[in-house]
Amino acid sequence: MTNLPETDRDMPSPVPLMQLTSAFWQFKTLAAGVETGLFTELADGQALTREDLAARLDLRERPADMFLAALTSLGLLTKDDGRYRNSPLAEEFLVEGRPRYFGGLVRYCDQREYPAWHRIVEALRTDKPLTWDPATQDSLFGADDQVMTRLFWEAMHSLSMSTARTLGEAYDFGAHRRLLDVGGGSGAFPIVLCQRYPQLSATVVELDHVCGVIEQKAREAGVGEAVHAAAGDFLSDASLPPGHDVILLSNVLHDWDESTGRKLLAKCYDALEDGGAIILCELMLDSEHTGPANAALMGMNMIVSTEGGQSYSADELTRWLTDTGFEDPRTISFEATGANGAVVARKNPGRVG
Repeated sequence: MTNLPETDRDMPSPVPLMQLTSAFWQFKTLAAGVETGLFTELADGQALTREDLAARLDLRERPADMFLAALTSLGLLTKDDGRYRNSPLAEEFLVEGRPRYFGGLVRYCDQREYPAWHRIVEALRTDKPLTWDPATQDSLFGADDQVMTRLFWEAMHSLSMSTARTLGEAYDFGAHRRLLDVGGGSGAFPIVLCQRYPQLSATVVELDHVCGVIEQKAREAGVGEAVHAAAGDFLSDASLPPGHDVILLSNVLHDWDESTGRKLLAKCYDALEDGGAIILCELMLDSEHTGPANAALMGMNMIVSTEGGQSYSADELTRWLTDTGFEDPRTISFEATGANGAVVARKNPGRVG
């Protein structure tokens, strides 16, 4: 039998590599749209020509043409009769001041994380974060850099709002009365959950300089009476506030190593009422640590941003919970911007405190 030569059709295509290589083009185009305020200029159905937008945003003609073409190709703008409008996606999430504004996360990633990722090999070889300096700062979450701190908490609020809505649909908080959100950032999760479940009230344990942000966000959302901030450091404080029948840790455990995570779960166990539930909401790896991509890449971002953080699997988080004393663990799977599921367990399920 004659061996036929291998043909091009038998060879893998480099197209996926080109898509990976140029992925930053898409991100930086989106980031430029946010930074220039283009989507806010087009708010409320405004339709403007290229010339109008170039004048308003102080852009030159040739780059404006390419910029608008790129944003339209990405589904962020539409074009009709020579005029550009926001797409429904941009109108909902990229107009500054809107309740579901996502631009905070875009700006934080662009200004803080993207430059650090240029040195990713350095982080891989040194196992040291690049977005902050452990030699001069206590943590990523400190108040040292006020501009970046403001961007960080706005970014986390952007990311958390939609994730909280998905969690509120996937898990029934109807039987709970008092929620403790540990390391809850700007309070996005309790704000959304208290809006959805009127019987629920919430306490957010956060660093002192973040408490004002939580209270302001809660007032603006109309749940200022239900959502309260408690200043504290869940790592160094001996205990967490008691009197809650559900505790939430959302995108907290991936910031720390296993030992730190287990210690925090022990504090949660002690603080939780008998019969209460603990919910760990995360981007979780599969049991073999081969994906999914969003969880695996979040782990890469933890190398850049933290000293010991990484992505974990549902199996690992379940083991931590049961080792701590929690019972009846189960995993809820869903897809959201900041998580792909939650691990839920209970403290003394047969007893109600």
